[in-house]
Amino acid sequence: MSSKSSDGAGQEVASPCRRQCCLDDQDICLGCGRALQEILDWGNADMARKRAICVAAEARVQQRQGIP
Repeated sequence: MSSKSSDGAGQEVASPCRRQCCLDDQDICLGCGRALQEILDWGNADMARKRAICVAAEARVQQRQGIP
């Protein structure tokens, strides 16, 4: 069994999907905040990329909600 912990953490990154999928005019999910391309890339993304997607998605959700 190989370990892929070279990017700092070996734990799986949970999908930010909230099962409230609906894309806005810019192809951003109103539920989780991911861009359509990020949603499509998720399954093949490494842990570092998944963490980056989660950070960007959360920032979009907070921006939409008016949280600084």
